This record gives sequence, structure tokens and C-alpha cells, in this order.
Amino acid sequence: MHLVVAITPHGFGHAAQVAPVIDALRERLPALQVTLLTRLPEDFLRTRINGEFQLIEHAADFGLIMHSALQIDLRASAAAYVAAHHDWDASVRREAQLLISLVPGLVLADVPYLTLAAARYAGIPAVALCSLNWADIYRWYFSACEEAPRLLQEMESAYRGAEMFLCPEPSMPMTFLDNRISIAPLAQQASRRSAELRERLDIAPDQSVVLVMTGGVDGRFDMERWPIGQGIHWLVSQSWAVNHRDVTPFESLDWTVTDLLASCDAVLGKCGYGTVAECVTNGTPLLYVQRPDWPEERSLTDWLQIHDAGLAVDPQRLIDGRFAALVERARDLSVKTCRPTGAAEAAGLLEQYFLT
Repeated sequence: MHLVVAITPHGFGHAAQVAPVIDALRERLPALQVTLLTRLPEDFLRTRINGEFQLIEHAADFGLIMHSALQIDLRASAAAYVAAHHDWDASVRREAQLLISLVPGLVLADVPYLTLAAARYAGIPAVALCSLNWADIYRWYFSACEEAPRLLQEMESAYRGAEMFLCPEPSMPMTFLDNRISIAPLAQQASRRSAELRERLDIAPDQSVVLVMTGGVDGRFDMERWPIGQGIHWLVSQSWAVNHRDVTPFESLDWTVTDLLASCDAVLGKCGYGTVAECVTNGTPLLYVQRPDWPEERSLTDWLQIHDAGLAVDPQRLIDGRFAALVERARDLSVKTCRPTGAAEAAGLLEQYFLT
């Protein structure tokens, strides 16, 4: 009854995606022991995952190296992938030894491919879970590199070697996989407590509240230059140290991020799976900063439009901070919510590995 979960530390989205699955599996298997392999902050993980877990600060992948929350360092990322695949077979063997030492009944990866390759080498059942995969991301940015064919073969082989690749709605197509299984969205839900939130913030009932999220990747907006008195109160991470009359660090409220998201009038941030899925399932519009160079963007924005849950942000707005009209448009949206039943579906598929 031991589940080892390897989580890509590229932002918070991968952990937010897999956390509901861990919780749902624990409801079915109360004796389940959980070990996390990741370099994500423990305090964040404990806000997302119910119950105890062991954390081993180890990451089998890095995703991409970022200049900021929205800008990828392509040169550094390409070099890092070359280094990661320098002696691929040796890396697989080292990772396999770590997994063997943990004696898991199942390995779940969101979505480090080295972990999947190592589990297969060690003879340990392994399942992938994610709305994207790093092979398709690598192909999008680096297919012209001389080493790309070799690296892609190793990546794709690792993903194909998983017993299943669970793809929550909305996911990238991932056409190279023949082991993919589609499941419903993965997200946490919370009760809408808008009046209580305004009371805590000591603001007028008609003032809009917008939560600013960049998905756990370093970087901030220059909010000190944004105008005051727009009828908007912003909730931002205290790490940004924003000096603005209409800004409150959300940590000071002692609410979970999902509670805040569900109680705000809108979220401002990038299109990442966790933010998109939680906005739709909680009925909160997303004001999204467009990233046309991000290969997952299309699947996420199309899904937002289907659910009438998103409005694109003109990049100029991030400079001048004039959001009043856009926030009013967001408040007029009638988000078509959906139930995030993907966690229960995934738990039903994973449970079999501990009952046979």
C-alpha cells in the first residue's frame, strides 16, 4: 500500500493536478502510504494534499528553465535537456535504484518521463497523469536541434512504456501515445464566500476582487504603476512585496488559494491547467495573459471559450494597469461550470494496482 508520486517542479500546476487524485485514492484505500518525489515547497504541497505524506526533495526532470512566469529561457532549456540525456541509460539505472529502495506498489508520474523509464527498468508498475507531456513540449521548441531525434526517441519510449497515460480534460492531443486514457477534469472545488471575503478585506460590497496568480513560477507584474481607485482590490503573493493601496497579500487572509479563487470576481494570470480547470469548475472567470508560443495554449483557451470562462488580456494592460472595463466584462460572464470528476475516475483505475 505504498504510492510513490513524482511531480515535475515546473510551477505549481502539476502538483495541483495530481493532488485530487491522491486524495481520491486515499478515500478508497485509507491505509495508503504516500511518498512524493519533487522539489516543490512542502508548505504548498500540504495545502493541496490531505493527510500525511513523506517528501523526498528530488526531481527527475525540470520541465523548462524560465526567465519569468511567461518567458522561457530556450537556450538554457535546450542545454539542460542535452545534459539530462548525456548518459540516458545510466540515469535510468540511478533513478530505478531510488524507486526500488522505496518499495512502491505503484509509481504515479506527473509527468517526469525519467521516472517512468526507471520504473519500467525496475519492473515496478507506473502510470503517467498529465494534460501535457515533455516530449511534445520539447518537439515544439527544439525539433530543429541536431540531438532532437535521439532525445525524442528516449522521451517517447518512456511515456509509451507507462501502463496508462491518464489525460484529464482539457489535454494536448498527444497523438504519439497509444496508452492514453481520457478522464474528466482535475480540480479542487470550494464554496463561494464573496461577502465574507469583502468583509475580511474591509472593502465595499460593489468593489471587485481579483486574485493574481502566475502558477508558482518566479516573476511579478509591476503593479506599483497601476492606478488606484479603479474599483478593484487585488490579491497577490506577499513575496511580490507590492506597495499599492488596493493590494492585499493573500497569505494574510489565511484562506486556501482555492477558497480565494472561488470567492473572487476574477483571476488574473497565465493559462496553466490548474488555474484554468479551477476557474471553470468554480465558476470564476480567468483574465488570461496570452502565450501564443506555448503549445498547450490552444487546448486551454478553446476550453475556456466553450465554458464562457475566459477573457484575453491585452499586454498593454499589464503595463498601464487599467483593468476596470475588462473586470466589469468578466463579472458579466455566466461561466458554464463542470464537475471535476477526473480524480474519482483516476482513483478507480489506480486502485486495481493495490488490490491484486
